[in-house]
Amino acid sequence: MQPLLQRSLLLAVPERLLTAFAARQPLASQVLVAVNRPPAGRPELLGLIVCRRLNRSGSCWQVDHLALAETGRPDPGLPSPRLVATALLREAIQRARGATSWIAFTSSLDGTRLALLREQGFQPQRTDRFWRWRCSAGQPLPPLPGELQLRALNRRNAVLLWHLEQAACPAQLRQLLDRRIEDLFDQSHGRGWMLVDPNRNEAVAGVRWLSDHPAGGHLVELSLHPGWSHLLGPATELLLRRLADGEETLWLHSEVGDLARHDWLSRLGAEPQGEQVLMARSVWRRQEGPVTHRAARGLEAVLEQLQPRRRPLPTPVGPMPAPIQRI
Repeated sequence: MQPLLQRSLLLAVPERLLTAFAARQPLASQVLVAVNRPPAGRPELLGLIVCRRLNRSGSCWQVDHLALAETGRPDPGLPSPRLVATALLREAIQRARGATSWIAFTSSLDGTRLALLREQGFQPQRTDRFWRWRCSAGQPLPPLPGELQLRALNRRNAVLLWHLEQAACPAQLRQLLDRRIEDLFDQSHGRGWMLVDPNRNEAVAGVRWLSDHPAGGHLVELSLHPGWSHLLGPATELLLRRLADGEETLWLHSEVGDLARHDWLSRLGAEPQGEQVLMARSVWRRQEGPVTHRAARGLEAVLEQLQPRRRPLPTPVGPMPAPIQRI
């Protein structure tokens, strides 16, 4: 976490200057710290939360870290760790003005964290099992399927991998992530490979870099088109080996119900490393402004006409009679 915090501090000053001239999304992660400042004595750190936006528009944010200080014995003068975590999470959501959705990851065995996220409106979207696979150098690459082409990810063909991930992602999660083509290329830093069907100009399998894993190696995203599940084997192994480019460790995830991928990863020599739950929530904010007030007044006028105590005016059936003239 130390390099992440250092980067956030270094980008804090230029971000303030850029924000003063134009409204824009932050470059660095948002770091909030809960501190206890007693009247006498040194300030005491209670916890911190690190969040970052997942797309350029800033509509989706992710909780990367939510850490609490270990104080030993509970102090009656300090808030409980649960209250500190709740306050940090609420403040982070409140500060991300343009965010419409949030996601967070937690271990399936961490009941406390799961309960905390549920209390703040997060709902489980998917449970994944993580796998660690070490690529062995010197082994020959698996053969390429004759009807497919192997292409490296770049800005021109990023749309193909984006369409592939859209097809492989559940509809509800796809709406929450709100990922565009440029977001996919930014997150992967241009590091990825895909198998393309040249007849349809469609990517049917792909892998891309997501981040460096704290335990060493790289966290990657492996996507397979639902209609091309038969490629799970040598073809997908080829993608992993091209991305690893030598003796590197890759971390992959697969949904707990995807037994076919579990069997393939086991045969490949990957080791399971626990399960993680993806939690997500939507953010609804009250809109204030003249448009809202006009709409409210129009709705009130309609409802007023429907009040039961108001006697309806008779509606003429035939033509209106001519007015009577007084002589």
